[in-house]
Amino acid sequence: MDIAILSRIQFAFTVSFHILFPAFSIGLVTFLTIMEGCWLKTKNPLYYRICKFWTKVFALTFGMGVVSGIVMEFQFGTNWSGFTYAVGNVLGSLFTYEVLTAFFIEAGFLGVMLFGWDKVGPKLHYFATCLVFVGVTLSAFWILSANSWMQTPDGVVLKDGRFIADDWLHIIFNPSVIPRYFHMLLAAYITTGFVITSVSAYYILKQVHLDFAKKCFSFTLAALTILVPVQIYVGDSVGLEVHRNQPIKTAAMEGVWNTQRGAPFLIFAYPDMTLQKNLFALKIPKGAAFINTHNWDGKLVGLKSVPRADQPFVPFVFYAFRIMVGLGLLMLLVVFTSLWLRFRKKLYDKRWFLHICTWIAPIGFIAVWTGWVTAETGRQPWVVYNHLRTDYSASHVNLYHVITSLALIVIVYGIIFGYFYFKFLFKILRAGPEIKLESYDQPFTYLVGSRTEQKK
Repeated sequence: MDIAILSRIQFAFTVSFHILFPAFSIGLVTFLTIMEGCWLKTKNPLYYRICKFWTKVFALTFGMGVVSGIVMEFQFGTNWSGFTYAVGNVLGSLFTYEVLTAFFIEAGFLGVMLFGWDKVGPKLHYFATCLVFVGVTLSAFWILSANSWMQTPDGVVLKDGRFIADDWLHIIFNPSVIPRYFHMLLAAYITTGFVITSVSAYYILKQVHLDFAKKCFSFTLAALTILVPVQIYVGDSVGLEVHRNQPIKTAAMEGVWNTQRGAPFLIFAYPDMTLQKNLFALKIPKGAAFINTHNWDGKLVGLKSVPRADQPFVPFVFYAFRIMVGLGLLMLLVVFTSLWLRFRKKLYDKRWFLHICTWIAPIGFIAVWTGWVTAETGRQPWVVYNHLRTDYSASHVNLYHVITSLALIVIVYGIIFGYFYFKFLFKILRAGPEIKLESYDQPFTYLVGSRTEQKK
């Protein structure tokens, strides 16, 4: 292995951890904003219990996201100095815009949202929650704008090995940012929705916190019934954009080696990079052409149209894309099943469905992760598509320094994120929501824990 490969493995490891926390945070603060609005509107203490419980989870997840993001950003300077030299004028400004318009809002009002329940008025607290929601939503836009610019660079000129901004509107609103931004937001909402559904189904199966669990279960499944089909539509628009601007990525996703019309969709195959063909292929005639062009005889550019050195590693892209699509179809099946049970008034009664919902919590995270694997590995060997190669972007550092830092990161992440995060998360989930208020105006003091609630 060379420096570039090891640096890519290290960055892939850290970003794979990091992306899961912001995705969950974005969805969770959106859910909290809705629930707190319902509480203010109805004065129903049940909504307050929902907010207090999931705010604990949000605080833990948000903190983990900040920590993992800092580690990831340090790697730009340590492992990717060539990249920072080339794109610093562009991405540095985009990240600064994120701090000025998004992170300051989050940092300024997060404390009020987390700790101000009995210190400020309900309306002021809700205002803080809304601003945190605005902050994370803006933050997601700037990050997606930066990453999408790397996928579809626009509004720059290349001078002396550096990208110089020529049109900031074209940089910020590059050709791929809008569909990818909404695709990521919906992915965050859906990921969070399935986690809340899973926890609620667990409580229903255990017959604890039933009012709390049924309200969350019903709301999230109703929302997912809308969000999942919309996400499939938005994902289709992302696929059309990728076909227009990154045809070689589309070729890798579909396993198309030769430029052709009416390319089949491969349900399964083994893309052989050496032989430059697919083995053991199971096909749907003209499926890939229709999916990517909306034309049964649409033309797909083949991988062989570029030199082998310019081809991505096809198996990564090919399989990650199919896992993401397969999970999307599984989500669709779950939400349609919930809709059928809701119409029959048996949403909370079918234990087989509750067991499925309990085990489905990771589905959104896996779909998000495989989606990012598809996007990032499909862009290779370019870090800025068709302009800057990944190999040229790596720092010239000692190989053993990269190996040592990678090993330490794996160990530390395994301890912090693999042990402590889940230890505290499961502790919160086992304790359950707080006992409801007897009246709306009482001080916010509660007993905690499912056993205490059951005894009372």
